[in-house]
Amino acid sequence: LRIRKTRPQLKSASPTSFRLTEKFILLLVFSAFITLCFGAIFFLPDSSKLLSGVFFHSSAVETNTRTGTDSDSNVAVGTEEKILTKIRKDHEKALVEAKDTLQKRPDEIKQDIQDEKDKMMTFAWDSYKRYAWGSNELRPVSKQGHSSNLFGEYLSPGATIVDALDTLYIMEMFEDFDMATEWVEKNLDFNVNAEVSVFEVNIRFVGGLLSAYYLSGKEVFRRKAIELGEKLLPAFKTPTGIPWALLNLKSGIGRNWPWASGGSSILAEYGTLHLEFMHLSKLSGNPAFAEKVMNIRKVLNRLDKPQGLYPNYLNPNSGQWGQHHVSVGGLGDSFYEYLLKAWLMSDKTDEEGKKLYYEALQAIETSLIRKSSGGLTYIAEWKGGLLEHKMGHLTCFAGGMIALGADGAPEDKTGHQMEQASEIARTCHESYARTTLKLGPEAFRFDGGVEAIATRQNEKYFILRPEVIETYMYMWRFTHDPKYREWGWEAVQALEKHCRVEGGYSGVRDVYASSPNHDDVQQSFYLAETLKYLYLLFSDDDHLPLEHWVFNTEAHPLPVIRKEMTDKPSQLE
Repeated sequence: LRIRKTRPQLKSASPTSFRLTEKFILLLVFSAFITLCFGAIFFLPDSSKLLSGVFFHSSAVETNTRTGTDSDSNVAVGTEEKILTKIRKDHEKALVEAKDTLQKRPDEIKQDIQDEKDKMMTFAWDSYKRYAWGSNELRPVSKQGHSSNLFGEYLSPGATIVDALDTLYIMEMFEDFDMATEWVEKNLDFNVNAEVSVFEVNIRFVGGLLSAYYLSGKEVFRRKAIELGEKLLPAFKTPTGIPWALLNLKSGIGRNWPWASGGSSILAEYGTLHLEFMHLSKLSGNPAFAEKVMNIRKVLNRLDKPQGLYPNYLNPNSGQWGQHHVSVGGLGDSFYEYLLKAWLMSDKTDEEGKKLYYEALQAIETSLIRKSSGGLTYIAEWKGGLLEHKMGHLTCFAGGMIALGADGAPEDKTGHQMEQASEIARTCHESYARTTLKLGPEAFRFDGGVEAIATRQNEKYFILRPEVIETYMYMWRFTHDPKYREWGWEAVQALEKHCRVEGGYSGVRDVYASSPNHDDVQQSFYLAETLKYLYLLFSDDDHLPLEHWVFNTEAHPLPVIRKEMTDKPSQLE
């Protein structure tokens, strides 16, 4: 890890702002002097010729200036032209020097913003420690712990602690990391009679523990990750091997969400286990983890895909699709992400994962990607053959995903996919820019004369989600276009202005309201994902380089599994 130099904070500056320097003061003096001279020459002889020489570089004036003719009028013109020429040269020199200064500022501003990220993470973490230590999440307005039942009951409280482990380490908050490590060792217990979401426990707990192990080398994280992984294996005891969504850790009895179509399992849940389970097999020597997730592919390969698309619902008993609803946002999103990342994490040896990803992306482009009349590219949802022209905040991860996979695209489609990624990033930025609070809604629509705007009240909330920042980070890494850092800084300003409260960071209920109405929840993924991606957006490319690390869908970095890789932890690069 590099030791960062501290710099004064730029609390309210934008990435293009700068301080007035002596050079700019000198420039102002020169500009005033020019104005005075221009006013004066109207009263000088042959002022029309002089003006012609200044604005149009008249050859007669230039000749007189060079040859120094003896006529009174030409002497006057030549003298004034020399003065103005010197002023112009000095003016141009000052502009060049100012430009050089501005070219140096982005690095300084980047460091100032980097320090701001540190401050944001410190504030979020310290608030959690102070008001909610040991709870799953924090209620920053009421200043107390929060145990959400949105994902089922967690094992034991402490989701924020496990989710934030790698962020603490990456940001060099080592004392806090050690405190969190001690809590994990003493308090993280899986021998409980609790029903949990297999998906959420996998991406947050298993992913967080694996990442903490690979970054720090602390054995407790490897041991806890494997122990938890073994507790999740009974979820796969179905006729097809497609796992249940919910699992009681003590009894091993599973079931699906009661609201899911016909008792189905959900694509984004059973399809988002691959990365973590492959690493569990690698670290434990137990092939069962890898076998379980590879069997999911076998089931999917046997099924017909409507227009090449994967419906969000699959019955684990019959092995047949449920309702034909397709989304690259909620219920579908990370399935596609994990197809690509399985290939990348395998050191590009998982050819099946690669094939499945690019085929799915082609089907998405053909059937779901559309462009609005205003020129915004978006990814619609597909329901029984009909398009719903809605794009969710969750879908905004796709810009980063497409950019990440563009280099391996078939048939020289790299440029095309990078353009797609850029357009999706722009659309998602617009969804932020078109709100009052400059924060993105949960979903936005492209119908009824509106574009990139939420039209339903239950879609106007913002819960500190990371997907847009995630795409900015990937787009910056692959293009170095400064607009992505500028957009990231806009998000920082909005978060600080509207989401920061006395006891932490809170989501808001309506991003179009004139002032924020806070939902009183600091999500664990805010520390795991949003703040980590903001930090990396303003870091050098060799900090967690993408050729060596793959991020799970909760932004927990896992190392690429090389052929020669042992189970020893990787060094943070």
